Amino acid sequence: MPGKVSRGLSILVPVYNERERVGEALDATLKAELPCPTEIIVVDDGSTDGTTEYLRERDFPSNVRVHFHERNQGKGAAVRTALADARMEWSAIFDADLEYDPQDLALLLAPLLRDDGINAVFGVRAFDGYHSHSFWFVMGNKAVTFTGNAMFNVYLHDVMTCHKAMRTDLFQSLRLRETGFAIEPEITARLVQSGEKIFEVPVRYRARASDEGKKLTAIDGFRAVRTLIRCRLGG
Repeated sequence: MPGKVSRGLSILVPVYNERERVGEALDATLKAELPCPTEIIVVDDGSTDGTTEYLRERDFPSNVRVHFHERNQGKGAAVRTALADARMEWSAIFDADLEYDPQDLALLLAPLLRDDGINAVFGVRAFDGYHSHSFWFVMGNKAVTFTGNAMFNVYLHDVMTCHKAMRTDLFQSLRLRETGFAIEPEITARLVQSGEKIFEVPVRYRARASDEGKKLTAIDGFRAVRTLIRCRLGG
């Protein structure tokens, strides 16, 4: 873990087979108007579609660092690799698939910057607006969120959101072991178990379909519930 922490935001970007989007996503993140200095930590998780070559060949500015996994290990593993290299006071996850808007990171930062005891902020997806969503995807998300709320006696609106920001030291202290998408409910469970109050803000979300490269499946929903049960039982 880096010894010196600077006031600013570490943006953790897990990437797997996103050759068509990663460049645009990183450009948008670099251009985002955020209220503090930022660094971007990209982790290529064993991509096989040319993403690795693109990241190796691109000339990034000094506030971007790229790590490479030799084989695909999962989103959770990529997030943990990026988190271990975070050097700013706050950290946020940002997926490179353009379903979220990097400009909305400013919405997550606002409560953290107020310095009034808020240490963790989630971006809540409305699942409405200008883009149609899969009925079963939305219902699955609601089911996982309901399960988490019931198990931990909280009332959160979007346990599976990828837009999560918090103090870096808090994030690094969480006992995380999931390697795949179940890292999202695991983060939520560990925050609640540590006694943290999670602040929520609305964010924009544009879901893509499986034929556009979406990787989350129904199986991941069952894995998310399994992770919540494990955490609740002390595992």
